[in-house]
Amino acid sequence: MSADISPSAFFKAASHAFSETIGSSRGARPELVALLCAQAFDSFTQNVALQAAGAPALACQGECAACCRLRVVATAPEIFLLARFISVNAAAFRQRGIMLGKRIADADQAVGGLSEEQRLTAQHACPLIEGELCLAYKIRPLACRGHAAFDEALCLAAVRGEAVEAPISTPHLVVRSLVQNALMAALRRAGLAWGLYEVNRALNCALSAPHALEQWISGEDPLTKARIPDFDLIEAAAILDAAATA
Repeated sequence: MSADISPSAFFKAASHAFSETIGSSRGARPELVALLCAQAFDSFTQNVALQAAGAPALACQGECAACCRLRVVATAPEIFLLARFISVNAAAFRQRGIMLGKRIADADQAVGGLSEEQRLTAQHACPLIEGELCLAYKIRPLACRGHAAFDEALCLAAVRGEAVEAPISTPHLVVRSLVQNALMAALRRAGLAWGLYEVNRALNCALSAPHALEQWISGEDPLTKARIPDFDLIEAAAILDAAATA
């Protein structure tokens, strides 16, 4: 949220902006996904910089894959953006011996249906990680952007399951939640599938169905199998409605 408005006002303004983008670009399938994600990522980056001003320096600099063993959830536009990136670059990755489609299918089978706690125990790295670097770092989901640690050693220990508390940036978590909720509220108003999906399973769904994006644009949910069970659509809808009228 910008420095001079409340979280509620920021949510409403961001959600309205997402709705305007959907209204003006819904007919342009790949472009709509790219525009919504760029809008979400820019909003997060600009506002988290304001809210985290004066905070200690982050340990996260994009060269550590410690948290990339956690369960990641994302909205449909974020999934389709990643799926397009993977499809467009598949041949280039294959030339480097990186079979992303197989990696994602294997990850889905191994951890796609695990809970957050089970995923941490499994210690299964994200299939987009290569040599401790994210192959899709510039378009990583809001969930990845919003998980920012202050102490690398404690973060690594926590991910290994040790009984330590790794300090995480609260502004990053709050701004991520506000932007994500604003996007979901706009998707819901537009009649588009607006839930949260486990990234590995959702990517496997999107990559396995040639017309998944078109189905989503038409109001269907081709990512249904990847919905996380602990995200209650009815409860979430009530929360978003309350936020919109607060």
